[in-house]
Amino acid sequence: MSIPLAIVGHGKMGRLVEQLAPQHGFHVVARFTSANVTGLSRETLAGAATAIEFSTPSAAVENLCRLAALGVRTVSGTTGWYDRLPQIRNCVEKAGSALLYGPNFSIGVNLFFQIVSRAAALLAVHPEYEAWGWEIHHSAKKDAPSGTLKKLAEEIQAAGYSGTLSLAANRAGSHTGTHEIGFDSSADTITLRHTARSREGYAHGALQAARWLQQKKGVYEFREIVSELGTAKSSV
Repeated sequence: MSIPLAIVGHGKMGRLVEQLAPQHGFHVVARFTSANVTGLSRETLAGAATAIEFSTPSAAVENLCRLAALGVRTVSGTTGWYDRLPQIRNCVEKAGSALLYGPNFSIGVNLFFQIVSRAAALLAVHPEYEAWGWEIHHSAKKDAPSGTLKKLAEEIQAAGYSGTLSLAANRAGSHTGTHEIGFDSSADTITLRHTARSREGYAHGALQAARWLQQKKGVYEFREIVSELGTAKSSV
C-alpha cells in the first residue's frame, strides 16, 4: 500500500524526491515551499504522516518542531541547525514523534564516513602524518564547508587523530559533489575520495530512510541505520 508523503522544501532535492517517491512506495500528497511552509497543518498535510524536509538552516528548526507537534515522522536533509539538536530532540520526544536526520543521505558517503574513521584511527599513532579535507560542490550550494565535510572532520577527530587537519571547500559550476580526505608524510600520501555522480543517490537514501522510520519513535542519525538499509528489502 502506497504511503502518503509530504515534501517540505520543494527545491531541486524536493522535486527529485517527489519524482522517485513511487519507487519506494510513497505518493506525494502535499508540497511546501518557502512561500507556504508557514501553513503546515493537519489540513494542508492532506493525510501525510511522513515528511521529507530539505529546506534551509534558518527554517529547519521551526519546520521540524511544527512537524513533530503534528505527529509527522520526518526525514531531514537540511544542515546548519545541529547546534539546536537538543531543542529539536525535546520537541520530537515531547510529541511522541520521530525524526531521522543526517548531513548526507548517500549510502556511499555514509560508508565513506566509516572508512575515513577507520583510517584516522590507524594513523592516529603515527604523528608524522598530517591530514586535509577538501570538497567541491556546485556554485548554488550555500554552506561552505558543507555539513558532510564537517562530519568527516568530526569522524577523524573522534577516531583519536589529533594532528593537523586542514579543511578547504570550492564552489563552482554544477558539480554534484566530491569529498577527499588525505594523510601526508615526508615519505608518502594516502588519499581517500568519494565522488557523487548525481543527486539521485541522496534522494533514494532519504526515501529509504523514510521507509525505515515507519512505526518508529525518537531521534535517529542516518549513519546509525545504514547497515540496516543494506539488508532490508523495501515492501513497495
